[in-house]
Amino acid sequence: MDDVDRQLISALRHDARASLSDLATELGVSRTTVRGRIERLRERGDIVGFSVVLKEDVQQDLVRGLMMIGIEGRGADRISRQLQGMPTVRAIHSTNGRWDLIVELGTQTLEDLDAVLARIRRLEGVAHSETNLLLATRKRS
Repeated sequence: MDDVDRQLISALRHDARASLSDLATELGVSRTTVRGRIERLRERGDIVGFSVVLKEDVQQDLVRGLMMIGIEGRGADRISRQLQGMPTVRAIHSTNGRWDLIVELGTQTLEDLDAVLARIRRLEGVAHSETNLLLATRKRS
């Protein structure tokens, strides 16, 4: 992968629906070059697909936190399914060590976060938890 490929991927991450002409102009190459590179990157598996980004995906949560959850027994799958149905749950990670799940939460207020934490703590099988507020994000993938 060379610099043009990296620039092309960057442009596609910004707007995957950009026309070949627009991409060619932005990169200073021909439309044929852009088309060929996209095809080659897909064939090699460097690009595995394109996706839609919704407004809610980029909307900033004013209050963000990580909730580490310890689960008693074998209820992790059931609790994960329940968490997936909660709109304030941004991501669910299984892990090893002291905690069984780490849940990323996003709300508009501390009061909303408190209500979500209380709701999660009441789920059957949640033995203990610890929550940390996220203050700043230094790098996002």
